[in-house]
Amino acid sequence: MLTRRHFLGTAAAGALAAPAIVRRAHAQEFTFKLHHILSSKSPAHVNMLEPWTKAVEADSNGRIKIEIYPSMSLGGTPPQLIRQVRDRVVDIVWTVNGYTPELFPRTEVFELPGVYNGDITATNLAMRDLFDQYLADEYKGLKVIVLHVHGGQGLQMKEKLVRKPEDLEGLKLRVPTRTGAWIIETLGAFPVQTPVGDIPQALSTGLIDGAFIPWEIIPAFKIQELTKYQIEGPKHERFGTTSFQISMNQDSYDSLPDDLKAVIDKNSGEEFAKMVGKVWRSSEDGGIAVALKDGNELVTLTEEEMQAFRAEMDPVNLRWIQDVTGKGINGLALYNAARAAIAKHSGQA
Repeated sequence: MLTRRHFLGTAAAGALAAPAIVRRAHAQEFTFKLHHILSSKSPAHVNMLEPWTKAVEADSNGRIKIEIYPSMSLGGTPPQLIRQVRDRVVDIVWTVNGYTPELFPRTEVFELPGVYNGDITATNLAMRDLFDQYLADEYKGLKVIVLHVHGGQGLQMKEKLVRKPEDLEGLKLRVPTRTGAWIIETLGAFPVQTPVGDIPQALSTGLIDGAFIPWEIIPAFKIQELTKYQIEGPKHERFGTTSFQISMNQDSYDSLPDDLKAVIDKNSGEEFAKMVGKVWRSSEDGGIAVALKDGNELVTLTEEEMQAFRAEMDPVNLRWIQDVTGKGINGLALYNAARAAIAKHSGQA
């Protein structure tokens, strides 16, 4: 929560110790709490959140302090993170939009298999491009630091090699979002929604036959020991993706003087969105390297094979358009705008 420290001194003390007062003028004035879902050893914590907080603290000359609380250590469940930041129980959160899909239906467009093309950075930049015109209404009460995606829903299989949609018929697959569940259903499999931390047990007990998850979680949960195949399309194309946000309570942001608001703004811009894209691509590369070293097989589908999956998944895109249109959102316009924005930025990373 926000705390303020006021440094008072007498005129006499000021006359005797002016250099000390100059130093204290740059002492910590604002402390913010950042709450998130993963462990302090996760790539997101180490490579994205910690560098961001350190950059803000450095650019503020130490006047802003950000305390990170990983693994839901301040209490509650992941779906409650948005309410926590909106109610100012905490000041900043990093969370999965799909945990509360009813709150972010517009942002879901970037998760769709017909929109996400495997280019993380291009998608992050596209979300920035469309924010004011299409997405901002979903983030009232929040100062959005960045919207981003991960590497995408790679198919990680326990035993069965999958090269065509029919290979998934009747299998049980884990997925984190409702759009992911739609994908699994249209491919003829059964979606199982379970927290990411429960995936190892679900695989080992046979509760699931595989999971739609990115490669970056492989080392943290030793997924390579429980699967044989990691499957994706050409050029890192996946079966949709998951969207995230780092957001700050708007009142916490508004409490800052203009020069410190400028610090937050500086660290919330295009360069940070690009950096986040690089962090997640690097995490993907590191994760799959662990699996390959352990003897797993990375299966890259041919263009023809991936086209068969695209054809089967296309109804998911239409389903989303119809769903949000029924909520008063111009789903077709947003779908087309998202595809165009990603195409504009693709290949620039």
